[in-house]
Amino acid sequence: MSLFEELQQLLAPDRVTRNQTILEQHSKDESWHEPCVPDVVVYPINTNEVSEIVKLADKYNTVIVPFGLGSSLEGSIIPYHKGITIDFSYMNKILEVREEDFLVRVQPGVTRLQLNKELKKHGLFFSVDPGADATLGGMTATNASGTTSVKYGVMRDQVRDLEVVLADGSIIHTGNLAAKSSSGYHLNGLFVGSEGTLGCFTELTLKVYGIPEYIMAARASFESINHAVDAVTAILQAGIPVARVELVDEKSIKQINLFSETDYQEVPTIFLEFHGNEAGLKQDVDFMREIVEDFHCKSMEFETETASRNRLWEARHHTAYAFIHGFPGKKQMTTDVCLPISELAEAIKDARDAIEGTGLPGGIVGHVGDGNFHTLLMIDVNHPEDIEKASLVNQRIVNYALAKGGTCTGEHGVGIGKQKYQEKEHGEAIHVMRKIKSAFDPGGVLNPGKVVTEVSEKSL
Repeated sequence: MSLFEELQQLLAPDRVTRNQTILEQHSKDESWHEPCVPDVVVYPINTNEVSEIVKLADKYNTVIVPFGLGSSLEGSIIPYHKGITIDFSYMNKILEVREEDFLVRVQPGVTRLQLNKELKKHGLFFSVDPGADATLGGMTATNASGTTSVKYGVMRDQVRDLEVVLADGSIIHTGNLAAKSSSGYHLNGLFVGSEGTLGCFTELTLKVYGIPEYIMAARASFESINHAVDAVTAILQAGIPVARVELVDEKSIKQINLFSETDYQEVPTIFLEFHGNEAGLKQDVDFMREIVEDFHCKSMEFETETASRNRLWEARHHTAYAFIHGFPGKKQMTTDVCLPISELAEAIKDARDAIEGTGLPGGIVGHVGDGNFHTLLMIDVNHPEDIEKASLVNQRIVNYALAKGGTCTGEHGVGIGKQKYQEKEHGEAIHVMRKIKSAFDPGGVLNPGKVVTEVSEKSL
């Protein structure tokens, strides 16, 4: 009996496929990296099936790649070693809402918007907002963050427990329901961000929050990037409870206006949101007005109505698509670094100089409250010179971040796109990471070639 036949026997024929269209759908993510089709795609519905799939991969000396929705940006789920892609879209149940504990237990295929729709009934919400309606398993795999991380933290801060299938098919839990623990090694922190290289997530217990009493959004325009970033630093230093604070440069505002039919001033702009009680926030906003005036703020607009706030954040979240729509036929290379906030303004200025030097169209956006920013570069993947120019911009941005004590990826993950910077960023610690990978996955079964290069890998 072949691997394909055993998989069909395990899962039923309709959840095992070699259909070419489906293979191609699982050959890529939203990055510019070259696609590669897997040998087979499978759709498990529970933990035991995932365990048996992993055991079959070991038996047939093949590899497995976990797959959520394919919205990753660094090639994390592209199966360059082919093998089995495990699609978790059928494992999409919200298993338990523990509203008194502010916890929820879900399967990995549950999406962010799906979860928040259910949580709203309980007066709760899940905080991590990367923009895309990604799966929670995928967001955990890359340690996603996004616009709200300045107040609520990143994905790693929300994970209380994971159920994980290891490379030998065994099933473990990495945490518990307690708010804190000093017991054992911190396995939650190890598995979050591991991109499927240490195990497959089959259940997640996550922290959730009460919906704020009052929410206010604002849009502030500035004369320069430096003034905008310096204003954000001053706002944070003043202790004003900012829930979101996003930088959008003038080139990006131009594309937003074209795509979202807005009429924002085409200057460096900060999008902000505040969560709290109405009286307290009004005092904080008055204080913030005084602060931004010191940094040459040209104008400030506030939104308190839900529909107006949603339009503002929809425009921000659609910035990447605004560039894609504005440059048909081109792909987008997105950079992703994070630095100390004190180094952010100069890093963004250097990034803009790098983009201008190539002649490529591109914009800069950033979660400036935590020092994370992205450049959105539009390239023709059929022209090697475009790829080379964009790659050099990415390299310059990463090297600048590393030189200032930052990281090559703030939230998108390593995948294959940031693989080459791992030794430079981590130094001798990379050898410890390789030992961890080897200990958890001695045969190289789990998503080989991602995050760190393995000591040994299985191939077909």
